[in-house]
Amino acid sequence: MRSPKLAALELRRFGRGRLPRAALVALLLLPLLYGALYLWSFWDPYGRLDKVPVALVNADRGATVDGHRIGAGDTIAKGLRDSKSFQWHETSAEAARKGVENGTYYLSLTVPADFSEQVASSSGRTPRTGALQVRTNDSNNYIVGQISRTVFSEVRAAASRRTSRSFYDKIFVSFSALHDRTAKAAEGAGKLDDGIGRAEKGAGDLQKGLADAKKGSGDLREGVDELHTGAGTLDTRSQELATGARKIADGTRQLADKVNGAAAEEGAFVKENAEQIGRTARVVARETKTLRDHLDDLPSPATAARLAESSRRAADALSAAYEKSCGTAAPAAPDAVCPELRKAVFAAEKSADGAAALSALVHNENGALDRLPGTLDALHTYAVRLAEEAPHLARDIDGAVRKVNALDAGARKVAEGAGALHSGAGRLYSGLGTAKAGAGDLDHGIGKLREGAGTLRGGIFKLSDGSAELADGLRDGVDRIPDYGGKERDARTRVMADPVALASEATHKAANYGTGFAPYFIPLSLWVGAMVAYMLIQPLNRRALAIGAGGWRIALAGWLPVAAIGVLQAGALLAVLHWLLGLELPRAAATMGFLVLVTACFAAIVQWLGARFGPAGRILVLALLMLQLTSAGGTYPVQTSPGFFNAVHPFLPMSYVVDGLRHLITGGGPAPVWQACGVLAAFTLGALALTAWTARGKQVWTVDRLHPELSL
Repeated sequence: MRSPKLAALELRRFGRGRLPRAALVALLLLPLLYGALYLWSFWDPYGRLDKVPVALVNADRGATVDGHRIGAGDTIAKGLRDSKSFQWHETSAEAARKGVENGTYYLSLTVPADFSEQVASSSGRTPRTGALQVRTNDSNNYIVGQISRTVFSEVRAAASRRTSRSFYDKIFVSFSALHDRTAKAAEGAGKLDDGIGRAEKGAGDLQKGLADAKKGSGDLREGVDELHTGAGTLDTRSQELATGARKIADGTRQLADKVNGAAAEEGAFVKENAEQIGRTARVVARETKTLRDHLDDLPSPATAARLAESSRRAADALSAAYEKSCGTAAPAAPDAVCPELRKAVFAAEKSADGAAALSALVHNENGALDRLPGTLDALHTYAVRLAEEAPHLARDIDGAVRKVNALDAGARKVAEGAGALHSGAGRLYSGLGTAKAGAGDLDHGIGKLREGAGTLRGGIFKLSDGSAELADGLRDGVDRIPDYGGKERDARTRVMADPVALASEATHKAANYGTGFAPYFIPLSLWVGAMVAYMLIQPLNRRALAIGAGGWRIALAGWLPVAAIGVLQAGALLAVLHWLLGLELPRAAATMGFLVLVTACFAAIVQWLGARFGPAGRILVLALLMLQLTSAGGTYPVQTSPGFFNAVHPFLPMSYVVDGLRHLITGGGPAPVWQACGVLAAFTLGALALTAWTARGKQVWTVDRLHPELSL
């Protein structure tokens, strides 16, 4: 028997009685409980926010600014009531607190008492930010708190825009006064520029004069420096002169003392014996000449040596005889002999010494004999001169004494003058040192003044440029500062208070909340439909197993009935969503064809799990459903889920089903749909192949199959 006939026989069982028929109808309508009812329950929740009760507390007491009364709290309260964003209930602060606590109100918005004062402070010296107070209670409803953040952000933005318009209006009003004052400032800057120009010329003249003064001070400094150097040299030389003069004065003093002393003592002798000195000098001159003339009569060196040797032997022999005859160990000799003998010994010794000296002289030891003629000639000359000058010695001595005393007196005066010169030179050197320092300070100071004058001139030049630019800038600023009228101010404050508008454009926008979630709940419903179907239909046809049919025939016989029921489930679900809830289907035929492939895939997977694992497979089917729901990205993007769900997302069929349905229902490119079709076809064929392989193993009956441990 072929697989379609086996599948038809399986479906025919549901026509045998009321209960099977009711079960089949329930099986067909079960996906509606998951799909249609879920989507219906929150098809358009944001469109019914005006049914959500919230408390509004307006405690603002208002404020007065520039004589005008403002009530920012009343303006915000009116805007909230008109917006119908929530069901607003104006109440007291205490009632709002209790209502949020016990669930009467989902949340509360409080406008504080000083709200208007804080808003008005933006135009004062100490601006403050006005703060609206929101109280939520997540135990009442978490989603309402999330929605309120979006709503109140719009409320805050609107209030900020109104406040900003008032603030900018004051700014534009003040521009007129600023325009007039800037014109006056431009006029004053022009006058300042003229004055600075004259100051610049004066600074140039000052700089030039100081340059000349700097040159003169430099020359003065160099001159004083040269004078100071010369004074230093003069001081050194005068000190040396004073020292030398004192030494000369001391020398002449000593010389005068010696000359005066010698003149007092020896002068009298010379005066008394001048004639005798002359005669003696002439005798000396005559004798030295005679001695000089007889130098050639001296014995030869050999003769003198023999004479010296024989004289020495004679003296030694005579001395030995004296010791023998008159010594302490000798016998007593006559008294007259020893003295005469001692004289003879002395004469012999002298004669021996003279002979030795004569021998040394004639031998010319140390050149003495060579020097002797010159010495005798000089002595002769001096003696002759002394003999000639002897009569005049007394007169010459007196003249010499007078000259020495006069030299001594002059030397003392020179020493005193040199000392005075040194003292004056010292004072001059010290004074010129002070003058040198002063000239250096003067030159440095004038240099600083010249640099300062240059800096002053450069600064005044820049100031002149800056004042000219300031004047030009202020004149330009007068033309640029706006002076708006009432209508222009209103238009500009409106733009500046809200300068950025959001030009939002949604590509393939979902019509409402339910449309956005339909791609998530439709596959959920079809999976549940397949899961419940295999609770009523056996995954493997028992008749086919009993007759030993092939594995693929058995797999198809168990798969086709559920796939056919799934197609009916998908058609019924789409009909209800479109005709009753208003789901738009721009590609209805493609969507239905895609859902047929989805039901076929889900039926094949659920069939294999049931066939392979038996009753435990139903638990695995439920677990796989939970895993797909958490990793398919049907609500939040899968990237916001933990890493585990991101890892399994590409390997589960519902991930591709959700992505494909989004592009079919809300629009978009067909590539994700074709990708999903390929993945679902692969899952379908793979699951059927595994079921066929499992069916071949199930044709052998075991005790566990006859008596299973778990039965559901």
